Amino acid sequence: MANRISKRDQFSSQWGFILSCIGSAVGMGNIWLFPFRAGQFGGAAFLIPYIIFVAIIGYTGIVEEMCFGRAMKTGPQGAFLKATRRRGSNAGEYIGWIPVIGSLGIAIGYTVVVGWITRFMVGAFTGSMLAAENSGAYFGSLAGSFSSIPWHFTAGAVCFVIMAAGVSSGIEKVNRFIMPAFFCLFIVLALWVARLPQAGQGYRFLFHIDWHALTSIKTWVYALGQAFFSLSLAGSGTVVYGSYLKDDENAPASAQFTALFDTLAALLAALVIIPAVFAYGLEPSAGPPLMFITMPMIFKEMPLGFLFATIFFVAVFFAGITSLINLYETPVEMVQQKFKLSRKASLALVLGIGGAVGLIVEDGAILGRWMDIISIYIIPMGALLAGIMFFWVCGTDFVLDEVSKGRNKRMGTFYAVQGKYLYCGLTLAVYILGIFYGGIG
Repeated sequence: MANRISKRDQFSSQWGFILSCIGSAVGMGNIWLFPFRAGQFGGAAFLIPYIIFVAIIGYTGIVEEMCFGRAMKTGPQGAFLKATRRRGSNAGEYIGWIPVIGSLGIAIGYTVVVGWITRFMVGAFTGSMLAAENSGAYFGSLAGSFSSIPWHFTAGAVCFVIMAAGVSSGIEKVNRFIMPAFFCLFIVLALWVARLPQAGQGYRFLFHIDWHALTSIKTWVYALGQAFFSLSLAGSGTVVYGSYLKDDENAPASAQFTALFDTLAALLAALVIIPAVFAYGLEPSAGPPLMFITMPMIFKEMPLGFLFATIFFVAVFFAGITSLINLYETPVEMVQQKFKLSRKASLALVLGIGGAVGLIVEDGAILGRWMDIISIYIIPMGALLAGIMFFWVCGTDFVLDEVSKGRNKRMGTFYAVQGKYLYCGLTLAVYILGIFYGGIG
C-alpha cells in the first residue's frame, strides 16, 4: 500500500493555495460572531485592535504554519516529530497528536453546523424555511437530538466527494470557484440591504467610534480572540495546506492575502447582517440564533425574501464547507502518512469516526459544550505548540531559511524574534484568557 502515497500532492498555483487558505479561514466566526463583537466593543473602535492583531498574527502565525508544513512536507503530527528529532528527541510524535485531535474535534462539531446550514439552504430553495410560522421552532426542530442526521451526513458526503479528488483536483479547484462566489454573493446582499429603510441604524451601531472602548482591556482581549480564531490558527489545517505548497512560492505574500480577505469577509458579513437586523427592529445577537432564527425572520419580511434567503444560505454553505474540508484534511493526512492508507480509505475512516461521534454531540446543548471544550483547551494549545516547534525548537537559521523561500529578499532576523516572543506570547495569552473568560473567539 505504501506506493499509493509515494508522490505527495501539491497545490498547482500560489493563487489556488491562497484561495484554499482563505476558504479555511472564512467561516462562522466571520459571519455570526464578528458583527456582534464589533457592535459590542466600540463599533469602529473595535477594528483598531482587531486589525493590529490580524497584522501581527498574519505576519507571523500564518507564515509560520505555512512554512512549518512546507519545510517538513507533512501535517502537524509528522512535522512535530521531525522538529524534535532535530534536537535528538521523538517527543514530537506524541505532542503532535494535540493539533490533530483539536482539528478533528472541531470538524465533528462543525459538520453538525454545516448540516444545519445545508438544511436551511434547501429550505430556502423549496420555500419551507420562509413558510414556517415560527423561525425559532423551525430551527429548534432541527437542533434537537437526532433530528438533523440526514443533513449531518450530507455535509460529510460533500466533503468526501471533494476531498477524494485530491489537493489540486479537489480542494484547490473547489476553492477557486467557491471563494470568489462567496464574496460576489455577499456583495450583492450588502448592496440590497443598504436600500432597506432604517438600515442606517445598523451602520451606526457597527461603525460608530466609541473611543472609550479602547481603554477597556476586554475590547483588546476579545479583539485578540476574534483575530486568532478568525484566521484559523490551530497548528493543524494551515500546516497541512503548507505541506502541499511548492518551495518556490512566496508564503509571506500568501499569508498577507489570506489575512486581508478574511478581514474583508468579516466586514462584508457585518454590512449584510447588522443593517438588516436594525432595519426590521430586531436585537443583534451572536452565534446560531443570529444565523438560524434572526436572519430567517428578516427574509420573511424583506422584499424578494425568497431570493435573498437563497443567496445568503448558499454563500454561508460555501464558507462552511471550505472550512470543514480544511479541518478534516489534518486527520486525513495523518492517517495517510502514518498508516500508509490510500486517500479514499483514510477519508472513509476519518469521516466515519466524525459521523459516529457527531451523533453523540448533535443535540444543540451538547454541541455547544463540545465546541467550547475543543476551542478553549485544545485549539489554542495546538497553535502555541506549533509556534514553539517552529520558532524555538527548529531555531532561527531554519526559520529564516524557510520563510525566505520564494522571496527575492531574505527575511530579516526580526521576523524570528517577533515570532519567538510576540506571537508565541499572544498565543499563550489567547489560551490563558480563553480559560479565564470562558472563550474569547
